[in-house]
Amino acid sequence: MHQRLTPSTAFLLTVPPLLWAGNAVVGRLVHAMVPPMTLNFVRWVLAFALLLPFAGYLLRRGSALWPHWRRYALLGLLGVGCYNALQYLALQTSTPINTTLVGSSMPLWMLLVGRLCFGAPVRGPQALGALLSMSGVLLVLGRGEWSQLLALRLVPGDFFMVLATIAWAFYGWLLTRPADPPSIRGHWATFLFAQIVFGLGWSGLFTAAEWTLGTPRIAWGWTLAAALAYVATGPALVAMGCFSTGVQRVGPTIAAFFANLTPLFAALFSAAFLGEPPRPFHAAAFLLVVGGIAVSSKR
Repeated sequence: MHQRLTPSTAFLLTVPPLLWAGNAVVGRLVHAMVPPMTLNFVRWVLAFALLLPFAGYLLRRGSALWPHWRRYALLGLLGVGCYNALQYLALQTSTPINTTLVGSSMPLWMLLVGRLCFGAPVRGPQALGALLSMSGVLLVLGRGEWSQLLALRLVPGDFFMVLATIAWAFYGWLLTRPADPPSIRGHWATFLFAQIVFGLGWSGLFTAAEWTLGTPRIAWGWTLAAALAYVATGPALVAMGCFSTGVQRVGPTIAAFFANLTPLFAALFSAAFLGEPPRPFHAAAFLLVVGGIAVSSKR
């Protein structure tokens, strides 16, 4: 049974959207330097190397990984192979704020997938929390004016982000299935490493297809190296570890509401790096998102 939302769990679930907002900005920054599937593959190769000293024993014959290979192959496909590859593909034509907005529809997809595929009932507080959180996101996107919100236009990248969000909804629910041996589930590093082992196979296939069907190029330099270091450590290792732990504690539905903080953090990054000062609607949107989280977490 899931626990109540405690301050420590709330902190754990706040870290991923902070890092994911940076991931969207960095992905857009280097979209002309490296192809999206290749960026995702290299990112997870680096994450694999970083986790190898701590969880490499899972690769041995007879470890607890291999009897459960189907589960981790599926988790690796959805969480490692698909989600960020589709997000980086979306950033080829869309902006970080648009992709984070589309990604913030995750609570709605999480409720829908849970109801249709996992038999999870939708409670009134969850539906109300989803409406409150989405209102906060729309407030940021429209910069406090509905006319600006109505002027937004979707591009092909936004639809790739919809697919990424649906994949993440399935991933979040699968995390709650009690099918992991204690030696793997006992620590976030081993649990994530088990997914990366198979996820590298999926992302490698997608990268091979990218290089076979097109003529991609990589513009190596310090900017790309710094970007790879960030996406391999922050959004990959730290965010995935915090999210997995948070889902195990409170369930995927409540955890998904924290994704709505991503566009707000993206707005704060714009204020910090683009010289745009915070405005009153940022505070109002933050209160709406937090209010949605509080309402949805009530039993």
